[in-house]
Amino acid sequence: MKVLVIDDDSGLRRTVSLLLEDEGHTAETAADGDAGLQKSIEWDPDLILTDVRMPGMDGLELLDRLREAGSAALVIVMTAYGSQDQAVEAIRKGAWDYIDKPFAPDALVLRVKIAEESTKKDREIRRLRREVKVEKRHGGIIASSAGMRDAVALAERVAPHPTTVLVTGESGTGKELIARLIHEVSGVAGNFVPINCGAIPENLLESELFGHVRGSFTGANSDRTGLFEEADNGTLFLDEIGELPQSLQVKLLRALQSGEIRRVGDSKPRQVNVRIVAATARDLESEVQTGEFRSDLYYRINVVRIHLPPLRHRREEVPLLARHFIEAYNEALGMEIEGLQPEALKRMQGYSWPGNVREVENVVERAMVIATGSSIELDDLPEIVRDPESMVRISSDTLSSDELSVKKRSAELEKHLISRALEVTEGNRTRAAELLDLSYRALLYKIRDYGLD
Repeated sequence: MKVLVIDDDSGLRRTVSLLLEDEGHTAETAADGDAGLQKSIEWDPDLILTDVRMPGMDGLELLDRLREAGSAALVIVMTAYGSQDQAVEAIRKGAWDYIDKPFAPDALVLRVKIAEESTKKDREIRRLRREVKVEKRHGGIIASSAGMRDAVALAERVAPHPTTVLVTGESGTGKELIARLIHEVSGVAGNFVPINCGAIPENLLESELFGHVRGSFTGANSDRTGLFEEADNGTLFLDEIGELPQSLQVKLLRALQSGEIRRVGDSKPRQVNVRIVAATARDLESEVQTGEFRSDLYYRINVVRIHLPPLRHRREEVPLLARHFIEAYNEALGMEIEGLQPEALKRMQGYSWPGNVREVENVVERAMVIATGSSIELDDLPEIVRDPESMVRISSDTLSSDELSVKKRSAELEKHLISRALEVTEGNRTRAAELLDLSYRALLYKIRDYGLD
């Protein structure tokens, strides 16, 4: 660590600088406040040890001048024994600590060591914040990997044009964030309106998208505006479009081609100007081949395709994401968690993150809530992150011949995965379905079949 010693006593300067160099620090000296200020600007020390009473510029004025110059150095003020008022005034002006003269060498070494640890921590926090600030894009996207930078760049290029966009990638990779980025950069006046096509019962989905008129079906007691009309002159985000029933695929295609929608039960079409961004975690090309998804609709929405790589292929972003969520939940929960212990961060970077960014958020929030210290430790992480093999570890010497059935073992694993997803999401079935890469309806069926209600 670089330490600047400022004192008009040449003997003390020499003694302190030798003591610091014996401890492995680099020391420079100055005989008064003016020389110390100039040396600080030129040398940029990590720590400044300064006397309060010096000819010319004293230590208190020096603190003011250092602050004006934008110095980031910590300052320890050396005061005469009993000069408590000066020490308090120095702390008020921004000094990090003070020490009374005369002081024992061990006392000074201890203060400098503590200051060094504080400097390292502050430097790391500033570095992470700079990285997060640099890597963030519109909508809170963190993109330091090549794949995510390419995705963000493509989204920003296509945003000013009304072109339909298909965003692909595993559940939890940030597809909605990309859609919001496109909307924000586009500068359109209308709203950003999202809908998860797999989370709404099929019999209600048409009314949700296109609206309905009074009396069109039981319970339709008044006219209702659909999401297409809410998104007029804006962006409609169709998440999990692969879950859209065939009957609605036809009506969606008509709306995209003509710009007209018709409320359920209405004979009059309505004109809308809506930018469509669709997203899916499914392989729509394969579903087109099998007839599960209409080819004409697929080619209509797949004008520009943006693919988001899974987090296991961009693990360098895990520390940035963790820091981002720690800061977010510190604010939301009124906490002061400083970060992750090295071993905890190492395990997080080694984990495969099947739930991607959404799973990182859940793990960080959980760890913060149960953490007993000022940082997240290894034991604060869930077992699956600490020991990924624990979920699927099977002791072969305990298996009977009946238990070797792939069908039975697969069902057990599927049940365990569903239970785990419900536990991680605290029973939120929509989020659990996203983690499991299942449709909402499929998850409900499996919950019932496995007796997990």
